[in-house]
Amino acid sequence: MKQKKILIISHAHPKFSKGGGEIAAYNMYKELRKQGFDAYFLAAHFNEKAHHGYTPFSIVNEKEILFYASPMDYFINSTNDKRATWKHFREVLDMIEPEVIHFHHYMHLGLDKIREAYKYKKSNPDRDPKIILTLHEYIAICAHNGQMVKKEGDNLLGALCYESDYVDCAKCFPDRGANDFFLRESYIKSYFDLVDHFVSPSHFLVDRYVDWGIAPEKISMLENGQVYPDKLKRGKRPLQKGERRAVFGYFGQINPFKGMDVLMDALDYLDKKTLKHFRLHIHGTGMEMWGEEFKGKVRSHFEKYKENVTYFGRYEAEELPEFMAEVDWVIIPSSWWENSPLVIQESFKFGKPMIASDIGGMAEKITDGKDGLHFKVRNARSLAEKLTQAISDAELYDTLYDGVSEPLSIGDSVKEHLEVYSKKDSK
Repeated sequence: MKQKKILIISHAHPKFSKGGGEIAAYNMYKELRKQGFDAYFLAAHFNEKAHHGYTPFSIVNEKEILFYASPMDYFINSTNDKRATWKHFREVLDMIEPEVIHFHHYMHLGLDKIREAYKYKKSNPDRDPKIILTLHEYIAICAHNGQMVKKEGDNLLGALCYESDYVDCAKCFPDRGANDFFLRESYIKSYFDLVDHFVSPSHFLVDRYVDWGIAPEKISMLENGQVYPDKLKRGKRPLQKGERRAVFGYFGQINPFKGMDVLMDALDYLDKKTLKHFRLHIHGTGMEMWGEEFKGKVRSHFEKYKENVTYFGRYEAEELPEFMAEVDWVIIPSSWWENSPLVIQESFKFGKPMIASDIGGMAEKITDGKDGLHFKVRNARSLAEKLTQAISDAELYDTLYDGVSEPLSIGDSVKEHLEVYSKKDSK
């Protein structure tokens, strides 16, 4: 593929937000630059204190642009300030003149940016820029934060959804009717029709979007690649005499969807003999954003099991090798489907077997009995049984450790994406 100009667009910059989607987008941009492509990175931004002269843009460096997000209607993912699209965003496209426009998200940016990219494409037939959209979750399908989980009154974490249904969706939003969801889907699909090709990091998500209406030939499963440091600290944690493989790690946001309350409840099912060995290292933030019931349960368990649980708080990517080296296992107890959580690739990069919920992208990426263990989603007793098994069976750990394969590198991921960039799609 000739060295095309490539614009990577993200809903945030990882300098300010540490989510998996923005990190995946930024890693791709950096690798493209490393490989000699003229790549740019455009990210939505919200920090008014950093606003540069009250203009729509500022720069992190010459090729990394912050685009200050305007107010949005998040029900339909559309910006209220249309000028930010047809004028400011278009000015960026005309300035960069990309031959590939790769959206890694549309949240905080607005779906209308896709239509403006399409107008730019049609006005530049000589370059015929390719429009790519990576789907990191289910927001187009589900208005409830893209979680595909039902709302039940004030409870945000109700039953799991298996499909989009106008009537069922309206039950989650009493102020809206089924017709609103019909119109929402039609509106979103009108923008998706302008995309040349979709990318998904998991087969599970591909299936959900094909069921929803994306043509199978227009979507590819391409995993997000991992950045490998020159000296990768991969290996088993050294044990003291008589010590067991009983140090577990949790990495990520602390919220009900990520299953921290399930993990805390699981500790109540561990017997005294198991608790004597059990240690849990929690790395992450976000608990303060949630309701008092959730925060109260988590904090009370932190106190109840203070001899077993250590809360480290926020961490930076540069600290991950050190923190991973201190644990034997990594737990991902999410209570929703997930897609391709970054923590799975990170754990496998450092050779750590995982204990995970048995649904969605987690069940797809982690093979029960090969490189990890599955427990019944949202079932604290089931999780406790797996924790007990992990601590008591030394041979099991060795088997799972040997079964962990290195995840796809960022270089190989970019190579796969370049093939998609070059692919001819039929409208």
